[in-house]
This record gives sequence, C-alpha cells and structure tokens, in this order.
Amino acid sequence: MYTTELSRNTAPSVVCDDAERLAAFEARVAADEFIEPKDWMPDAYRKTLVRQISQHAHSEIVGMLPEGNWIGRAPSLRRKAILLAKVQDEAGHGLYLYCAAETLGTSRDEMTAALLAGKAKYSTIFNYPTLTWADIGTIGWLVDGAAIMNQVPLQRTSYGPYARAMVRICKEESFHQRQGYEAVMALCAGTPEQKAMAQDALNRWWWPSLMMFGPPDDASPNTEQSMRWRIKRDTNDALRQKFVDVTVPQAEAIGLTIPDPALRWNEDKDGYDFGQPDWDEFWAVVKGDGPVAADRMAARNKAWDDGAWVRDAAIAHAEKRALKRAA
Repeated sequence: MYTTELSRNTAPSVVCDDAERLAAFEARVAADEFIEPKDWMPDAYRKTLVRQISQHAHSEIVGMLPEGNWIGRAPSLRRKAILLAKVQDEAGHGLYLYCAAETLGTSRDEMTAALLAGKAKYSTIFNYPTLTWADIGTIGWLVDGAAIMNQVPLQRTSYGPYARAMVRICKEESFHQRQGYEAVMALCAGTPEQKAMAQDALNRWWWPSLMMFGPPDDASPNTEQSMRWRIKRDTNDALRQKFVDVTVPQAEAIGLTIPDPALRWNEDKDGYDFGQPDWDEFWAVVKGDGPVAADRMAARNKAWDDGAWVRDAAIAHAEKRALKRAA
C-alpha cells in the first residue's frame, strides 16, 4: 500500500450541516460497520479515501516498472515465469483499486490525469533503481513484506469496496513476499559472489522499505483522523515496528546482516530497537527527487501516449455498438 503518507497538508476538517447524519455515520464507523458507496459520508471522508485508494492504485501500476524491466533478464525460465506472473498480479491490483476509488465518484481518467501531471503520488519505494537480480528478490521480500504489513489491516478498513478489494490483494502479496524471500535464499546458498550481491541489495533497500510506512506518527497529519474513521487500523510507527520484528529473524536465518548499527533486541518491549531512516531523503523523494523518479514518470507518460490508439479504438467500438442497439 503501498499506503505511504505522502501529504503534509493538515487533515481536512469535517463540515456537516446535518449533525444527526454525521453522528450516525460516526456511530457506524465506531461499531466497525462497513460504509458502502450509496451511504451518506462526510466530504472529508470521501476525499481521504480517494487520495489513499488512488495513491495505492498508482503504486501498484508504477510498481510494475522496476520488475518488468527484469523479466527478460531473469536467470532461468522458472524465474521469468514467476516474475511475469507477479507483474500481472500487480496490474490486477491496480484495476481492483481504481474500481474501488471509482465508487466514490472519481473517474479513472481523473485519477490517471492527476498521476501523469504529478499531482497525485505513489509509494516512494518505486523511485529507487533495481541494479541487480538480487534487487528483484529483495523487493519481493522487503517491499512486498512491508506492503503486507500495511495492507492486511486494510481488509478491515471502514469503506466496504476497499476492504473487499484487499482480501484478494493480500493473498497475492503474500505469495509475492514468499517468492522474493525464496529468491534471496537461493542467492545466499550460492557462491560467495551471489551472497554478497544479496547483502548489497539488502543494504540499499532496507531504509527505503522502512520509509514505506510513512513518516513518524508525530509528523503524519492525517493519521489521527484516519484512525478515528477506521480508514487506517494501525499507526505508521506501530506497523514499522512490526515489520522490523518479523524481518530481522528472516535475515539472520539466511546469513544476512541488517544494515543498522542501532539494531538491538529490547526485552522490555519484546521487540527490536532500531535506527530511523533519513527523513530528509524521504521528503525529497516524495517531492520527486528520487534517483529514478523522472524515469518512472516518463515511462508512465509514454505508456499513456502509446496506448492512445487502443483507447480511441475501444471508444469507437463502444459507440458503434450503441448506435447499432439504438437502431
């Protein structure tokens, strides 16, 4: 989810002339009932969902780029087939999420236009390059592992279409994480050069993976409202802690070292103490200064332009069918 908090704007205020409807809405959310598309909802709730779900959808689509680049270069037919299937899954995830966002009254064209114009964001993780084959396994292990931490709670998010879309997405993301970890395991069991390549990938992807959960809670202006509305179920810091506690033993099991000198087991909290990512780097990448941010946006704009003839043909076909039915 890629649901990185990517806005420094203050949380939108709730303005409602009908206090009774607002109170009923708040009561339903507090009772863990799903809000459905035709139900009344505050404008701020709708806008928050559109921002989050569209950002999630954009992340799935942009996330195809770093991995799709490696399909033809994967080291075996088996690895090629696995990676191809994963990229296809991500396209499907984007489709589910765009459909969920459309139930809130925003069109896919509007969401796409916002992405291509740089007005909408996607997860910062995809603005980093994939330099070696080990990066692909590490993305599956760490990036999809972080995504699962973010997304499993979203199966209980308060907006029904979003929650239901997440059920299948989480199942497929779990496969992606296992596939990635298995690929890294194979490298660690190989030659010293292969294990060194895996360690190098871990060194480069560890901190960006921690950034996927968004800024610290005290710098995340939308978290409090999203938690109250049950859009989010866990805070950024709580999810980040859970990710570290799960992932460190996985690294140790295959002989890799987490690149964090501050990492220590803390008996009192039954979890790890760990260092903080470079938040200046995080905000810079959010603003479009990531190592390959320009490449990612150029690729999406090119894909949009190259696909114009397909969209035009589909519209012409639909219009022809409509005229035939009307005749």
